[in-house]
Amino acid sequence: MRPQGGRLTGAERRAVAEYLTGRVLGGDVTGASVGRCSTEAPLIVAPGTPTWSGWSPESTNTRFQSAQQAGLTDQTVPKLKLKWAFGFPDATSAWSQPTVAGGRLFVGSQNGTVYALDAKSGCIIWTFTAKSGVRNAPIFGARSGGSGYAVFFGDTGANVYGLDAATGAAIWTTKVDEHPFARVTGSPTLDGDRLFVPVSSLEETAASQPGYECCTFRGSVAALDTASGEIRWKTYMVAEAKPVGKNAAGTTLLAPAGVGVWSSPTVDHKRDVIYVATGNTYAGTASEPTSDSLIALDPKTGAIKWTRQFTTGDVFGCRGGSVNCLEKSGPDFDFGTPAMLVTRKDGKDIVLLGQKSGMAYAVDPDKQGEILWQYRAGEGSIWGGIQWGMSTDGEQLYIPVSDIRTPKPGGLHAVSLATGERTWYQPPPALKCTPGTPTCNAALISAPTLIPGVVFSGSNDGGLRAHSTTDGSVIWEFDTNQDFTTLNRVRASGGAIQGPGPTIAGGMLYLNAGYGDHMGRPGNVLLAFEPQ
Repeated sequence: MRPQGGRLTGAERRAVAEYLTGRVLGGDVTGASVGRCSTEAPLIVAPGTPTWSGWSPESTNTRFQSAQQAGLTDQTVPKLKLKWAFGFPDATSAWSQPTVAGGRLFVGSQNGTVYALDAKSGCIIWTFTAKSGVRNAPIFGARSGGSGYAVFFGDTGANVYGLDAATGAAIWTTKVDEHPFARVTGSPTLDGDRLFVPVSSLEETAASQPGYECCTFRGSVAALDTASGEIRWKTYMVAEAKPVGKNAAGTTLLAPAGVGVWSSPTVDHKRDVIYVATGNTYAGTASEPTSDSLIALDPKTGAIKWTRQFTTGDVFGCRGGSVNCLEKSGPDFDFGTPAMLVTRKDGKDIVLLGQKSGMAYAVDPDKQGEILWQYRAGEGSIWGGIQWGMSTDGEQLYIPVSDIRTPKPGGLHAVSLATGERTWYQPPPALKCTPGTPTCNAALISAPTLIPGVVFSGSNDGGLRAHSTTDGSVIWEFDTNQDFTTLNRVRASGGAIQGPGPTIAGGMLYLNAGYGDHMGRPGNVLLAFEPQ
C-alpha cells in the first residue's frame, strides 16, 4: 500500500489507520494545537541573514555552508547541545530536510503537514496541509514582482506548491505528472523566476503485483514559473511506453519506462545548463541511453544538450521472479545523489557524482561529462553504495557509504579532488542502536553536511557524528535513539537517519531523525542544537 498511501492527505491516512486498527487516534492531525508562538516575529530577509534553502545552500548542490552563514566552527561544534525537539504526528519517518530563512524554519512531514517554525525557539508560526506527504526540502525565494517571499516544495502525489512564506497561504498548486505512481522525491531547485522540479515514481513497487501492466512511468524534469506555477517546459527522460508483448498470465507488457529523477537539479550558469542525474529503467530488454546518466539540459527550453551514461543494461522494474519480468533484472545502480558543481583550487570546474554502485566520479563539464577520475567507495547494492548524497569543500570529496545489504556496511571516505585518491577513511564506529537487532547497522545512507573543518554524517544506527575534515576523527556525536519531550507535545522519538542530512544556519544545527522504511528504524522528530 506504499504507493497508494503516498497519495493520501494526513487526515485520509489517519482515517485508514483508524479503520484498520479499530482505534481512535488522539490529538490534532497537524500536531499544531500546542506550541504556537505567543508573538509572531516578522519575516525579515536582509543581506547576510543566515539561510539554508533547499537541498544545499547553493544551487551547485555541494552541501557546503560557509563559516559566516553557518555560525559554527570546529571549536564550537563540540559544545553543541539539544535546544528543542519537535514531533511529527502520524509519522514513522522524518524525511523532509528543513529550510532556514528570514528567522524561520520551513519543513514538511510524512502526513503532508508543512510547518513554519521560529528558527530559534521552535514555536509554530503557521501550518499548511498538502495533498500528500512532503519528503523533499522546501526552497525559499523572492516572489516575482517584488511582493514578498515564497516557499516551494513537492509532494508524493506529484503536486508542487507555492506558498506565501509569511502566512502559509497558498499561491498556486501545480500537478507536474499524471502517472498514478509519480512523486516528487528530490528537492526542487530555484533559479530566478524558474523552479526546476525532478519527478520520480514508485512504479517499481507496483510492477511486482500480478495483473499490473508494467511499465509506463517516465522520469522527467519540469520548469515552473514561480509567479503562477505554470509549467514552462517539461522534458521526459525516456520515450513513451508501447506494448511489447504479454507475460505468462496474459498481462500486457510495455516499454521503455523508468529513468526517474530522484535528486535536486544543479544549475551551471557559466555553461547555461542544468544537470540532472537519472535512475534505472523499469522495463524492456535493454536500458535506455539516458538511464543511470548525467544529463545536461537547456534551462530555457529543457532540450537535452548532452548525456553521459555510467551503467548500461540496468533494467530493474520487472524484478526477477515476478510474473511481469521476462529477463534478469539489473543491479539497480541508479543515481540518488545530485550532481555537484565545484571549482577546484587550481581553478578547474568539475562535476562530482555518487552512484549506488559504490562509485564516485569527477567529470569534465566542458567535455560533455568525460570522466576525469573515479573512486570506488563501496560494494554497491539496491540501497547503496552511495545513496542520497556527498559533499565537497573544493579540496576534498566526502563520501558516506551505505552498503546496507553487505556484511560490513558504512564507512566515511575523504578523496582529493585533484587526484581522485583517498586522503583518509573513517571506519564504522560502535553502534548506537542495539547490535544484532533488525535494521541496526552502521550504513551511512543520508547526505553529509559540511562547514569549514567539519563534516556531519548521520547513520542508520541513529547517531549523528561530526568528523574533522583533516583526518576524519569524531569531534562530536549525538544519539537520537530515545524519546523526546517536544514543544508541540507530540510523542516523538529518533531512529535511523536516512535521506537528508542536517541543516546548519545561524549558529544552529537542525536534524530530522527516523526512517521507518528501506531497512531503517522508525522515528518522527526534528531536533535543534546550539552551542552551550
